[in-house]
Amino acid sequence: MKLFVLALTAALLPSAAFAQSAVDPVNRIMEVSKARWQSTEGMAPDYFDGLDEEFTKSFAAVYREAAKYPAYDEGDSPFDYDVITSSQDGCPLKDLTVSPDGEKDGVTVVAVSFKLWTCAPDAESQAKVNELKFDVVMENGKPLISDIHRLSEGKWDTLVGEMEQNIELGKKGAQQ
Repeated sequence: MKLFVLALTAALLPSAAFAQSAVDPVNRIMEVSKARWQSTEGMAPDYFDGLDEEFTKSFAAVYREAAKYPAYDEGDSPFDYDVITSSQDGCPLKDLTVSPDGEKDGVTVVAVSFKLWTCAPDAESQAKVNELKFDVVMENGKPLISDIHRLSEGKWDTLVGEMEQNIELGKKGAQQ
């Protein structure tokens, strides 16, 4: 019996070692964010380059539909700002934290905080902390991001909801 338990444990260890957690896709997105704000030289990676690897099928479908209505005529992004930092300007990210913040109904919330304005001239801007919440679900055995929420004026928004709203506005504009 001991031999069986030992063999079973040995067989399961490799799969447990490679099991992904809900913070993994969020960490990868935050690495992209750090790279984007670290340097202004060259082409920065885009959060949605890994659309099919980091995001759920439903998120990817909404993004692709929203991309049909780009923020700029010559662009291919539905956004005219950085969706993680909620800004067009900023400094290299500082004091970045990523941690699970509970699970409900199959959705794990991953909380993120960071300082974006540490190079600003005033202490108030330097001290400002940006907060995000990522909804992560298991899809085909892999943790994937299903939505991103940013804290704005004391309320949590939804990136999927923003894209859906942009799709509706884009469709109305195309009909005129």
